[in-house]
Amino acid sequence: MTLTAEEFIRRFLLHVLPDGFQRIRYYGFLGNRYREEKLARCRQLLGMPTDAPPPSEATKDYLDRYEELTGSSLRECPLCHQGRMVRIAVLLPSPN
Repeated sequence: MTLTAEEFIRRFLLHVLPDGFQRIRYYGFLGNRYREEKLARCRQLLGMPTDAPPPSEATKDYLDRYEELTGSSLRECPLCHQGRMVRIAVLLPSPN
């Protein structure tokens, strides 16, 4: 494949992290080879339940989970705290 210099630099810079960011590689218990077994052992040591979450937990969307965790709702207007936020459009990324 032949690339122009600009395209090569653009593709190369996609792999360069901005200042202040740290590349994360997963070793130890998050390594791919024995991840399931090691995470199960971590859960056992922490005393966490090994069962899957109840079906009602799996059907909650991120708005419900955010409200449970933080106590504030993403559906509520952040200014007046009385109105309801309504999604009117979803903006997709441009192809360029």
